[in-house]
Amino acid sequence: MQSDFLAKVHTMYNQFTKAEKKVADFILQNPKRVLFMSITELADECKVGDTSVFRFCRTMGVKGYQEFKMQLSLSIHDGKEEESRLAGETSLEDSFGELAKKVLNTNMKALAETYSLLDEKVVSQTVDILHAAERIWFFGVGASLLVALKAANKFLRIEPKVYCVQDTHTQAMIAATMRPGEAAVVFSYSGATKDSIHVAELAKHAGAKVICITHFAKSPLTAFADLVLLCGSEEGPLQGGSASAEIGQLFLVDLLCTEYYRRYYDACSKNNEKTSQSVLDKLY
Repeated sequence: MQSDFLAKVHTMYNQFTKAEKKVADFILQNPKRVLFMSITELADECKVGDTSVFRFCRTMGVKGYQEFKMQLSLSIHDGKEEESRLAGETSLEDSFGELAKKVLNTNMKALAETYSLLDEKVVSQTVDILHAAERIWFFGVGASLLVALKAANKFLRIEPKVYCVQDTHTQAMIAATMRPGEAAVVFSYSGATKDSIHVAELAKHAGAKVICITHFAKSPLTAFADLVLLCGSEEGPLQGGSASAEIGQLFLVDLLCTEYYRRYYDACSKNNEKTSQSVLDKLY
């Protein structure tokens, strides 16, 4: 049963390898903390490799790290208390006013956390790379694809060399054929989405600059990044695609676009005027 997952770790302990036992020990001592860690962060804490954590997951009978975290979250508490915590501290007993305030606070917290994680030097270097690039490709999967599409739409108003495609196979083909002098901006909250990691790896090997916008400083995705921008908001394993995570990413998009516009005002203002005029007849 799902609620017996931690007990299963205990019962299988003698079957683990030495490295897997290090992972099991840390999980048993810090189960709630693990829920909000990337696979790389957990591996670093246990002083083992990412593959050891993955092998531990397979030994436990789950397909991968994300399924492991989901099973762990269900095992920690069984009932409304855990459901409430993972849903942003909301509960079935909340009035509409209380619910609205909690959702507002969650989103405001995501913005504040993202702001606190800002590194001015990294933002400046990112804008430099985007400006120097012959083409800029925005990549993402699932909810992060929506942010990538929004980023492409926003930058297109001031810079014509931006692109975004939705199909993951097409994304992979584009990344593989990128050239030095191009830039790939990859969105992934977890940094553990296989398609996004594959795109970043292909783009990196092709010689393009890779910029990652993610929550975890260390993850399989960031291993291929030239620059990493961190978004705030803690998203539990049962909160995939939460609005607060997207809001943190969109804040970074807005910041990058505004800084790009400010720094290269003359060219961007002309492009902005052209794109605004192009859709003028489509409005009443």
